[in-house]
Amino acid sequence: MSSALDPAALIDARISELGGWRGEQLARARAWIREALPEVIEEWKWQVPVWSSQGILCTGESYKKAVKLTFPKGASLPDPAGLFNASLEGQTRRAIDWAEGAVLDEKAFKALIRAAAAFNAAAPALRR
Repeated sequence: MSSALDPAALIDARISELGGWRGEQLARARAWIREALPEVIEEWKWQVPVWSSQGILCTGESYKKAVKLTFPKGASLPDPAGLFNASLEGQTRRAIDWAEGAVLDEKAFKALIRAAAAFNAAAPALRR
């Protein structure tokens, strides 16, 4: 597979292209996802990084004021640490808007990734 089509290479390029705090935060989120779920699949869809395990776990979008980590099935996931702070009005997805200088709880984020993977594994009919 050529590096132009390799999702990992495209994610590397996005992190490099962003630079600064947004690149650092996207790289940190990626590292935490990989640590929480070593078998995670990295994809590139809709011009953004996507992490999957039996379905999409989350996407990593970048905006001027935040790195947005969107969980398509976030409304179904436990979030005892209250990480979700965006897209709260929907009935399905939830997101974390990670602004410059904000601290994201690593342990809680990894738990959310694991919960998303467990949800996907337990709900195959929902992924179709």
